[in-house]
Amino acid sequence: MDQVARVVLGLEAPEVAEEVMHFLDRSGRARVVATAGDDRQLVEAVRQLEPDVIVAAPTLLETRPAADVVLALDTRESVSSLRASIRAGAAGYFLWPGEREDLLGAAAAALREARRPAGRATVISVHGGRGGSGVTFVATHLAAALARRGEAILLDLDPVFADVAHALGAAAPEGAPPHTLADVVHLGEELGPEQLRSALWSHGSGVRTLLPPSPEDAVRVGAEQLEPLLDAASGAADAVVLHLPRALDGITTAGARRSDRLLEVLTLDVASFRAGTRTVEALAPLQLGDRLEFLVNKASRSEIAPGDVTRVFGRPPTAVVPLDRSARVALERGRGPVGKTRSARRFDRLATSLVTTPGAQE
Repeated sequence: MDQVARVVLGLEAPEVAEEVMHFLDRSGRARVVATAGDDRQLVEAVRQLEPDVIVAAPTLLETRPAADVVLALDTRESVSSLRASIRAGAAGYFLWPGEREDLLGAAAAALREARRPAGRATVISVHGGRGGSGVTFVATHLAAALARRGEAILLDLDPVFADVAHALGAAAPEGAPPHTLADVVHLGEELGPEQLRSALWSHGSGVRTLLPPSPEDAVRVGAEQLEPLLDAASGAADAVVLHLPRALDGITTAGARRSDRLLEVLTLDVASFRAGTRTVEALAPLQLGDRLEFLVNKASRSEIAPGDVTRVFGRPPTAVVPLDRSARVALERGRGPVGKTRSARRFDRLATSLVTTPGAQE
């Protein structure tokens, strides 16, 4: 499976074009399939090759090439250059060579949208930068709400600790060999939706998940093995929820990159806001934009209010989930999401918001 973004490069200076081309090609995440030195050549290359993304100087974008993702690249910032990028509808503006890593991240992220078949599942990641923010609570309850709308798969991408399995009370049927996350990713490119469906464990709420492997097998699961798993999950359900590790490592980055929506879980305290800020900074190269949203969990009386999310992060929270002790006790005892609670109703509204149009829920 080719998971490398195909790039048409449009730059007037040959020496800069050569530097950019070698950098992108060596990365293993993007490949330049054509170069152009003027706007006419750029339009023709895009027409013939249909790349995933265009990387071009703003001066060559006056004649807007027909591509979904355009990234503007210049060697120095100027008002005229910025204006040309805006007129061209560029998804990002980067300076070479200082912002080359950010450019690569944006080019690689374009692949997700360019190659996602119509009708595939909505992929929603749940992450929390601070321990105890309630990522497992949010992921399991959101998956249950999505399961009430259609087919939903919950994948625990932090399988060493197996928090999702504990919260759902997931265990292999007596006398049957378990199918774990490690077994499934071992199939690699041979894994398809049907094979994944046959390996899933079902909870009474309708949520389906993979059983966790042993800790020694779990630590061997790497980011490079996730792509076939996420492809299969996207073809096997209407919605896929990814329970991301707290660490901002390769697995978290891979999950975030493939997500249609990423929920950063916050609690109303300074430590959580600080962790959320660092998460936003760390994921900036992925160019998530409006796909990154914030959810306030365990909201209760505090000196910090949900409205402070807007002040700190520049946008209101997508949802505010109140403190719900009964739901949390059920989760801690391995009984999974509780259906008829205030939290469940809040997650039903959140699920509707996430699989339809972007926007603040609360």
